[in-house]
Amino acid sequence: MNTIDKIELMAPAGSFESLQAAIDNGADSVYFGIEQLNMRARSSINFTLEDLKEIARRCNEKNVRTYITLNTIIYDHDLTMIKKIIDAAKEAKITAVIASDQGVIGYARSQNVEVHLSTQLNITNIETLKFYSLFADVAVLSRELSLRQIKSICDAVKREEIRGPSGNLMEIEIFGHGALCMAVSGKCYLSLHSNNSSANRGACVQNCRRKYTVIDEEGVELEIDNEYIMSPKDLCTLDFLPQVIDTGIDVLKIEGRARAPEYVATVIRVYREAIDAVYDGTYTKERSDAWMKELETVYNRGFWGGYYLGQKLGEWNDQAGSKATQKKVYLGKGVHYYKKPKVGHFKIEAHQLKAGDKILITGPTTGVIEMEVDELWVDEKIVPEAGRGADVTFGIDKVIRASDKLYKIVPTE
Repeated sequence: MNTIDKIELMAPAGSFESLQAAIDNGADSVYFGIEQLNMRARSSINFTLEDLKEIARRCNEKNVRTYITLNTIIYDHDLTMIKKIIDAAKEAKITAVIASDQGVIGYARSQNVEVHLSTQLNITNIETLKFYSLFADVAVLSRELSLRQIKSICDAVKREEIRGPSGNLMEIEIFGHGALCMAVSGKCYLSLHSNNSSANRGACVQNCRRKYTVIDEEGVELEIDNEYIMSPKDLCTLDFLPQVIDTGIDVLKIEGRARAPEYVATVIRVYREAIDAVYDGTYTKERSDAWMKELETVYNRGFWGGYYLGQKLGEWNDQAGSKATQKKVYLGKGVHYYKKPKVGHFKIEAHQLKAGDKILITGPTTGVIEMEVDELWVDEKIVPEAGRGADVTFGIDKVIRASDKLYKIVPTE
C-alpha cells in the first residue's frame, strides 16, 4: 500500500471537548452539527454559528478538515437558516457540507461550497454515484453494503474515472465504528409515530433501544431470547480493518457525536494506530486484540461487523445501555495550572481521590487527558488520599484550565 494515500480518519465532534480530543488523537477530519438541522440535533450538544470560526481555527492549525452536517429532512421554513449556515461556513472556511437534501446540495454548490453526500441518500450502486458526482466530491455509501459491493463501486470510480465538481476522482466514505440503527441508512419513523419526534429531523427518542415484550393476537408471549430485538450492536471494523482498506475507500468515518469526549479520544487513537499499522505492515492479530480491549473500555453496546462481511444479520443487544468495561466517577473541577513545575490544582467536590488512581480530565480547550496520579499533595504535604472539600495538587504534563472536570476511572461493576 502507498503510505502517501492513507485513508482519511474522520472523527465525530459533539462538543469542544470532543473536537479537541479528535484533533489531539490523530483525526484527519471532524464532522459536527450546527443548530438543529442535523441528525443529532436532539442527542448532541451541537455548535452555534458563532463557534464556526473557532472550530476552523483549531482544525486548520493541525491540518484537520472540517465538515458540517446538514443532512436532515428540510422544509421550506428551514431554507433561510440553511442558507445562513452555509454562508457562515463559507466565510469561516469550513471544508465541506454533508447533505442529503437536493435544496441544500444546490445552494451549497451555488456558493462554491464543497458537498459530501450523506448516507441518508442510500447510495448502493455505481449509476447512482455517477448521477450525484455532478454535485458532490465525496459520497458516504449506504451502511447496508458488503465489502465486496463497496470494492466494486471503488474499482468502478477509478476504472471509469468518475469525477466530482472539483475535477478530482469521487471519494468514497463508509462508516467504520459506532452505533448502528435498525432502519435502512438511518431512515426511521418509529420515533415520529410514537412521540411525534422525527429521527429524520435529528430528534429520535430511540424507541429501538428499549426492551419489548412481543405478544401475538391470541395473547401468547413470543420467545425472543431476552434480546433487545430492534437494537443492534455497535459496528466495529477494527478486527478486519485491512480488508476494509483493501476495498479502496478514501474515508473511514467514526460515529459518535452524542458520545462523551473520552469515547472520541479512545476510539480515534485506536483507529489511528490501527490504520497506520496496516500501512506500515505492523498490523497483527495480537495488536488487534489489544486494541479491541481498549475499545471495550468506552461506551459500546457490544460489537459486530455490520453488513460488511456478508454474515447473518441481526446481532442484537442483550441488555440496555453500555457494555463498557470502565466508567467515570465525578470528583471535582480544575482550579489552576502551575506551568513551571507542571502541577495541576483541583478542588475535590465528591468521592475520594487516591495516589495511583486512574483519572480523566476534560475541558473545552483541554480536550481529554487520561493518566494515573503519581503523588497527591494537600497543604504542601504528600497524602495517600483526599476527600470532598480538599484542594489537591499533582503532577501533570499537559496544561489544565479552571473549571476543567476531573473524574476517576473505575471498573464497571
